[in-house]
Amino acid sequence: MLAYTYVEKGRFELREKPVPCIETSHDALVRVTLSSICTSDLHIKHGSVPRAVPGITVGHEMVGVVEQVGEEVTSVKPGDRVAVNVETFCGECFFCRHGYVNNCEDPDGGWALGCRIDGGQAEYVRVPHANQGLSRIPDGVTDEQALFVGDILATGFWATRISEITPDDTVLIIGAGPTGICTLLCVRWKHPRRIIVCEKSEERARFVREHYPDVWVVHPDECKEAVLAHSAHGGADVVMEVAGTDDTFRLAWECARPNAIVTVVALYDAPQILPLPEMYGKNLTFKTGGVDGCDCDEILRLIAGGEIDTTPLITHRFPLGKIEEAYRIFENRLDGVIKIAIEEPE
Repeated sequence: MLAYTYVEKGRFELREKPVPCIETSHDALVRVTLSSICTSDLHIKHGSVPRAVPGITVGHEMVGVVEQVGEEVTSVKPGDRVAVNVETFCGECFFCRHGYVNNCEDPDGGWALGCRIDGGQAEYVRVPHANQGLSRIPDGVTDEQALFVGDILATGFWATRISEITPDDTVLIIGAGPTGICTLLCVRWKHPRRIIVCEKSEERARFVREHYPDVWVVHPDECKEAVLAHSAHGGADVVMEVAGTDDTFRLAWECARPNAIVTVVALYDAPQILPLPEMYGKNLTFKTGGVDGCDCDEILRLIAGGEIDTTPLITHRFPLGKIEEAYRIFENRLDGVIKIAIEEPE
């Protein structure tokens, strides 16, 4: 089968690999019908994910059809259409029992697919802990609608949940890339008083204005002043940092009111400085880390009910055999790209 492979820092290749097989009684084999490229894949390529294993098939955003299951898999069966969770988790360890599935203690726990074990930018993928890691796609929900459920939409949902948003809040979202927009969709579902999106790309700012006209969009140069002018208590009640640069990290805590929650959703390429003397007295609560992707079934119900729709994010489509070109466009942000759907070979 074709599989897009992490060879070494700075180098991915499309290679022929054997079709994976069931290895444990908790595994499922899924034929990938649609996958996508994530910024985290680029972090692997750039060497920013030390735990990524050279030789693995990359990709952790995918939907497909179950082909085989291990004898202890009961949540899905062959023929089911499924969304694949970015994380594999046992459901039994201390962290899983508390909902912290990103830190699952199993050797294959957490973000493993496309990082430490073979992922889904391929024709087939083996999913460990399939009872937890696969969610059946409801009838009437398309592959395109479900494509981002297991990763960036789960990330936005998790970030919104831990940010404790109330109807009285002003929420600032920094970054309108794919994960930022998914975060925006989940924040809108909570109906806060005001949502402000900070984005420096005019193309992406225009995308937000076109699709979500109830949201106020500002440029980073005017963000702090705009937030202060439209907040009742000296800043945003909740700040969600989804851009991942030195400047946006600083902007996040500067735009937060005293005693606000700052949720850091982004994955950074470099360490960040927390300037505690400058922040003293703001009494901020920082929340950060990898997504705990245990809400996929609920997200699919919201999609089926018409409350969340991520299909406008799919701006480009390529077959798996042309994934190199898809990466070139995505990595260089060409042609107004937001997200790319990678289709299975005919």
